[in-house]
Amino acid sequence: MSKSKNKFAALVAGASMLFATTAFAVDNVISKDAPDLTAPRAKIKAKDFKGAIAELTPILATHQHADVYNLMGFSLRKSGDIKQAATFYSKALDFDANHKGALEYQGEMFVELGQVDKAKANLAKLVTLCPSGCEEREDLEKAIAGAGKPAAKTN
Repeated sequence: MSKSKNKFAALVAGASMLFATTAFAVDNVISKDAPDLTAPRAKIKAKDFKGAIAELTPILATHQHADVYNLMGFSLRKSGDIKQAATFYSKALDFDANHKGALEYQGEMFVELGQVDKAKANLAKLVTLCPSGCEEREDLEKAIAGAGKPAAKTN
């Protein structure tokens, strides 16, 4: 295994351990307020998902917040770690069952896994949350509509 893969594996393992630790932390020790997610969001926008994981990992030590868990899930999914991504999406939805971003991203993961019925359940929640429409609802609708279709070629 290359050094970069070893570092990434260690980073993901560290995030997993941190997740397990923070899941049982005392509420007065870990802030539930929204942290500054500017840096990890910039890494995600640049498609530097490993960098985003590196930015999010220390934030998990001090913040239990649906946005942090959701972005960690997204970054892990885009890095290929579906199992850990699923854990973080679930944690985001444990904190906020109506978190539109987590419903969208978890739904997209379900589509990727061929679990379209589960994706449609997330979409139904988004329809309730966004009766007039919202970006998360529209993105998940597109993902479901594209389920089973061959991916477009990019040359």
